[in-house]
This record gives sequence, C-alpha cells and structure tokens, in this order.
Amino acid sequence: MSLHAQLLKRAAEGRPIRVALIGAGKFGSMYLAQIPRTPGVHLLGIADLSPDAARANLARVGWAPQRTEAASLAEALQQGSTHVGEDWRALVSHPAVDVVVECTGHPIAAVEHCLAAFANGKHVVNVTVEADAFCGPLLARRAAEAGVLYSLAFGDQPALICDLVDWARCCGFPVVAAGRGHKWLPHFSQSTPETVWGYYGLTPEQAARGGLNPKMFNSFLDGSKPAIESSAVSNATGLGVPSNGLLYPPASVEDIPFVTRPKSEGGVLERKGMVEVISSLETDGRKIPYDIRMGVWVTVEGETEYIRNCFEEYNAHTDPSGRYFTLYKRWHLIGLEVGQSVASVALRGEPTGAATGWYADVVATAKRDLRAGEVLDGEGGYTVWGKLLPAARSVHLGGLPLGLAHGIKLLRPVQQGQPLSWDDVAVDTGTDAYKLRRQMEALFAPAVG
Repeated sequence: MSLHAQLLKRAAEGRPIRVALIGAGKFGSMYLAQIPRTPGVHLLGIADLSPDAARANLARVGWAPQRTEAASLAEALQQGSTHVGEDWRALVSHPAVDVVVECTGHPIAAVEHCLAAFANGKHVVNVTVEADAFCGPLLARRAAEAGVLYSLAFGDQPALICDLVDWARCCGFPVVAAGRGHKWLPHFSQSTPETVWGYYGLTPEQAARGGLNPKMFNSFLDGSKPAIESSAVSNATGLGVPSNGLLYPPASVEDIPFVTRPKSEGGVLERKGMVEVISSLETDGRKIPYDIRMGVWVTVEGETEYIRNCFEEYNAHTDPSGRYFTLYKRWHLIGLEVGQSVASVALRGEPTGAATGWYADVVATAKRDLRAGEVLDGEGGYTVWGKLLPAARSVHLGGLPLGLAHGIKLLRPVQQGQPLSWDDVAVDTGTDAYKLRRQMEALFAPAVG
C-alpha cells in the first residue's frame, strides 16, 4: 500500500500520525504549510523559543488562528488542534507523539532534542543536518538502541541523494558518484555575512526586504553547508569523500556523467564510489547554462555491453563513452517535502536516509588568520568554514567539528586555511553534543583509523 493510501486509511480510522515540531523558522514553516493538506497527520504541538514568532509564521502560511488556541497539549489532543509553546521537553515526552521533527538549525540543541526524543520512545526526523554531520552515526545507533528510528529529512538534499543512491543500488547499478549542485568559486570559502549578498547577486536592501538571514545564506555560499550535507550522504551510503575536500567541478547537467568519472577515465574522481558537489559557475565566474545548482544527482555505471546498449537505445543521459549514466532531480523543495519522511518513518518503519557508519567529517577551517582569544561563530560566520574530509583524516588531525565551533574561544592562533583541532579551543565539555561526539570518536575511530 502506498504511503498516501496508508495516510488516508489512518485518517479514516481516526488514528493520525501525531507529530511534534521543534523550531518553526523558515524550514519548519514550509512543512507547516503542507500539514493541513496532508491526510492522516495531526501536528500536536510546536515548541519554539519565540511562540509569538511561531504563531506569526503559522499565520503567514495560512493557518487559521483558532487551530492554535489550545491552552495545553491535552486540550490540543482532545480538540485535534495544535499547541504552541516553549516547553520542548513536555512536547517530546507526551505519550501521544509518534514523530518528533527537529527543525531548529542549532546543532548543539538538536542533539539534546534527539536524545530526549529517543529516551521517550519517539522517532526523529532531523532537519538539523549540522548535528548529523558531526555525530549522526551515534545518533542513529542511540535511536536503534531505544527501538525507534532516526532519519534525515526529505526535501533537504541529503535525503534526496540517499534516495537516488538507493534507487541505483536496488536496480543493480554500481554507484560511481552522487551529490548535489552549488554555486561555487574557491574564494567563496572566505565569504562573511558582509560579502554574501554581492556573491549571491542581491543588494543588502533586497536581502533586508526579504528578511533573509545573511549568516544562514553564507553557510551555503562558503561551502560549509555543501560539506555538511555531503558528510551526511557519505555516512548514510558508505560513499567515500575526496581526500582533501570537495572539488566542485563545474558542469552543466549534460556534463555531469563526463566529470563524475575516475581521473583515469577523464573525470575528477580519485576512485569510483564518491560524493561530490557540482558547481554552477565556470572557473572564471561565468554562469553555466542548464545547471544543477538547486538539484541532486547520481552517476551509475553500465558494466556490460548489453546495459550500455540499453542506455543508447533509450537515449539515456551518458558520458561520451556510453558507460556512465546520470539520473538527476534539478530542484528540491526543502521543507515542503518533509511529510515524506514523517510518513515513511511512522508507517513503513523506514528512515529516508540515516548514518550507517562514520566515513566523513566536516572540520572547522580558518577563514582568515585567527588570533588567540577570538570567539568562533560557527558556519556562515566570520571565523571558520567547514571542510569535508575523510573521517580517518579528521581523527588523525584531532579535527574540531564545525558543528561545535560555536561560541568557543581560541587558545592559540590559527593561520588562514588551516583546520582547527580540539587543542586549539576551550570547548564546553558539559553539553550532550560534545559528549556524544567524543563517545563517537571512541567507538568509531578504530574502524576508520
């Protein structure tokens, strides 16, 4: 039975999937816009640091005010309405909740939310991929130990890439490479919230008019978010990562199967079975026509002459040799697609992507020469950007994960372009995020060393 048919059945039986949402910002609002149009789902509650802002976002996406007037979770359950408040602990511990959607974008808080949800027997759809990037393998293990599921969020590119990889492998194709697109030039890694709009092609006035967050947008531009998402894909699929960071080869959709081949065959890959990100800009800054900037892709290999003949007969999108074929989605719809994950987790018992091992890491790297005493401001800020590295190399370096490079002080100077290590910073060792990361290193490091 399809997921939609199962949702209709649950609606008819009066047994909706009951969802708790933590964080009602932009991504969360996009999911909220779809919930009233999805059968068999009841959003029991929203927890947000600013309930008033959450209500404003609900109004923005078209929710009627009376749908969120419940004074308590008990009242919301009885009325079939939604409670809005600040108490995320009460929300994730409520016995009626089936699935928690973690949507704060704050990696340290997200780890705490996920662990609490597991402890209360709740499945988790984790939108905050920044947390998955530095401790996703252990989050997935903790969920399994609690008898629940941990999942990446459909609509975000990692889950969509995982879906393409799964399609390829289920069809019997070896995966040569998989990844997403991005607007990239090397100097973007030094971008700050002050330079981001120029690179994006917006004026500060246009950005302010749209209410756009410069730090958040800069986390995409400076390469941090592509590295974070590529790490999540690698850890979920077992695909390898480049030994010294993403290469961002420029390519149109037409050229993806050409560049995502091994170097020995004219491509850019160190070997078959890698993650990579395709740039929508030529190295001189010219925009590539028909790019994959907002999309995802997978390149597979036709191993036999018969399969390659089939590619040719059906006009498949291959490289000039006819051996490598790329399937792609040119767009992703962010939070508008999260319902797919919620339904899959609750009804099929299947995550839409989850870490199966520790293969990749994202290490905080200096954007400029940093001085002792400076305070790091995390992805998208003024001090560091995230570089994708093999987990084994990160362990060897003692690399500081980007997700923990928030609000901590440097103990010694670090030169521009250098990765930061644990020894460089005074980290808060009391957070769940720090403890889980260190536990993961102890558990997984021997396997990746």
